[in-house]
Amino acid sequence: MTTNNTRLFKKSLLAVTITLASSQAMAAGFQLNAQSATGIGRAFAGDAVIADNASVMARNPAAMALFDKTELSLGFESITSMIEVKDATYTDFQGGTHDASYDDAGDTSIAPNIHLIVPINEKFAVGFNAYSNFGTKTEFSDSYVGGEYGGLTDVKSVNFGLAGSYRLNKQWSFGAGLDLIYGKGELKRSMSSEVNTPPVAPFPQGGSTVLDAEADGWAVGFNLGTVFELNENNRFGLAYHYSPKLEAEGDISYLGTEYKDDTLYMPLPDLLEFSGYHRIEDTKFAVHYSVQWIGWSSFDKLEAKDAGVLSDYEWQNGMHYAIGGTYYMNRDWTLRAGYMYDTSAQDELTSVSVPDSDRQWFSAGFTYHINEKSNVDFGFTYLMGDDVKVNENTGNPAFGLPGQPENISSISGTTRADAILMGLQYSRSF
Repeated sequence: MTTNNTRLFKKSLLAVTITLASSQAMAAGFQLNAQSATGIGRAFAGDAVIADNASVMARNPAAMALFDKTELSLGFESITSMIEVKDATYTDFQGGTHDASYDDAGDTSIAPNIHLIVPINEKFAVGFNAYSNFGTKTEFSDSYVGGEYGGLTDVKSVNFGLAGSYRLNKQWSFGAGLDLIYGKGELKRSMSSEVNTPPVAPFPQGGSTVLDAEADGWAVGFNLGTVFELNENNRFGLAYHYSPKLEAEGDISYLGTEYKDDTLYMPLPDLLEFSGYHRIEDTKFAVHYSVQWIGWSSFDKLEAKDAGVLSDYEWQNGMHYAIGGTYYMNRDWTLRAGYMYDTSAQDELTSVSVPDSDRQWFSAGFTYHINEKSNVDFGFTYLMGDDVKVNENTGNPAFGLPGQPENISSISGTTRADAILMGLQYSRSF
């Protein structure tokens, strides 16, 4: 095999493994709605305007104007993903087939958060928060036959926000903020010892490491928002989040070759959200809703500074549609529930290790008011995904017709991803 063809082969398989790994953090199903336990308890319906604690600043900075006292919220969310590969077949280089089904490649991640809102006077308020917007952990065993399609993916992100709000009059409030985003990822891919490949370089041999990489980086985004209060029982919120292109730098070990200090450019999606809240007059009930647009089409490719374009995505924009209700039972207890329909970012291109699909959220939660100034929130969501047919292959550009390379390997099957989200939070006013 010529040197140029060897380089093409390495670049092709490297693109597959990196994009499979990084995509998990980016898929719609792995966008972490983990800003608050109250949000989890109502499927985030109305979260850009309800303003029942300081976590609202993560969804809409203008909502800080609704507070006349210093507000603090701190808590954590657990995200347990349940990823299943069903009726799957792996085909190796020589045409041998292997059962590639897998019971559970998911894992549990913990996402802490803190939000602080400080009113300066009747017109201005400032706020600071820290939370996670994107992240996941998925792991296939070392013996998984489709190791180049599975492996370990551990991606974390932290969003540090600083925002301010201004109340124009009784009806209108406006807000803006800056987001400093840190992302870190660990990716591992290796060939199963069961894989039947030719005993010659540069073909990856059974048990060999295909990819071992760690990368991290920073990016800066911003957010804008407004709130319109029709009256004390009815209000609307609109918020926009600009998400930047994250630059992740790190070392990549692939088939004995070291890629030192390369930079991967990963575009993050912009977000646009509209929310409404309506307290039914002379009752203990309120209804609330949200519609969110997620600009996943910006993630059309993964590109590296030195390696160039690694892979195309052709993702589509996503939507969240959420509706919920709140029951203010008494001075001690508030109950809530919600439903969300969440559309997939993927269109025709699917993957075993990125089991994205349309999803449904079924949520419930409560607030226990310790006293007039402090309370504890709990939220629970069961996230149910759809079955998705998957067909993937890794081509060897050194063999086959132009544009139709022979496969080093391929995998086909059905994926499904469900998840359980739980949140616990303490809030206090000063």
